[in-house]
Amino acid sequence: MYPCHQPPDEERGRKMSAPGSYQASAGPSSVPTAPPSYEETVGVHSYFPTPPAPVPGPTTGLVTGPDGKGMNPPAYYTQPVPVPNANAIAVQTVYVQQPVSFFDRPVQMCCPSCNKMIVTQLSYTAGALTWLSCGSLCLLGCIAGCCFIPFCVDALQDVDHYCPNCKALLGTYKRL
Repeated sequence: MYPCHQPPDEERGRKMSAPGSYQASAGPSSVPTAPPSYEETVGVHSYFPTPPAPVPGPTTGLVTGPDGKGMNPPAYYTQPVPVPNANAIAVQTVYVQQPVSFFDRPVQMCCPSCNKMIVTQLSYTAGALTWLSCGSLCLLGCIAGCCFIPFCVDALQDVDHYCPNCKALLGTYKRL
């Protein structure tokens, strides 16, 4: 006999009840038994592997009793093994990058397009400060061509930051 084997419910003098219903024992104490743990209720045993299924053969099915005749083994209530769900939701980790402040100097950052650590390449374009400087010089009388000097000065133009690997525009620093 197995060390953890208990006689069937009829032999203990109780009526058989459905699994999961908990009643007080029929002994002298009327204190109800403790509820099952979460693992027992759900049937999740993450720390212990499930025992292998019995291999059908000549010795399974019937157990010989003390009189030598075959008898059925006692009925055990077991939880069904959870089946992997085909519609399971995959969890994806998303890393949020802090916003990058672009100025008139190259910036070291991780490119969101190619996901590599890079130092940005700079490109200068005419912006609002460039055109205001040009207009101001025209009003002061520099009409002969000197009014176009702001288009040659990088300190008066907007700065575009590009990735040197994938050539993606990462950001713009506007002077005005």
